Amino acid sequence: MKKYRPNVAVIVLSPNYPEKVEILIAKRTDLEAWQFPQGGVDPGEDYRTALFRELKEEIGTDEVEIIGEMPYLMRYDFPRKGIKTKMYPYDGQEQKYFLVKLKPGAKIDLNTPTPEFREYKFVPVEQVFEFVRHFKRPIYRRVIDYFLKKGFLTPVGAGKITNQEKGS
Repeated sequence: MKKYRPNVAVIVLSPNYPEKVEILIAKRTDLEAWQFPQGGVDPGEDYRTALFRELKEEIGTDEVEIIGEMPYLMRYDFPRKGIKTKMYPYDGQEQKYFLVKLKPGAKIDLNTPTPEFREYKFVPVEQVFEFVRHFKRPIYRRVIDYFLKKGFLTPVGAGKITNQEKGS
């Protein structure tokens, strides 16, 4: 039976939302990979507490407004090489996703005590898939589609999953 690491993941909208629809993606310090902020849920910690802790640890601020939350968990398996050995004994992650908006004046600072990202940028929703690794694209698409369907996210150009997003 596969073992999944409890995790929280966050789609961070710029403070200019909804006038300008841009999502934060960040480049990891340990891999050539872009992703949404995310991290493990500590024993006894609820998802919302983990959300704010992880944002503070990863992007240096927890000054956000929660716009939406997925009511169910999303799972993905790690690729066979690299990450899987680093994350032993887990085979993948089981994530609770949140959609948040940075509060006006919130400052992102990647120079945290244990930096996890070396660079960040805000990109239009449709560009997220040009940056993220193949194994995360289907999950990211499902999460974005959920927030679109519920009316929490209304970007131009966000559509159904493509072959590129499937990793083909």
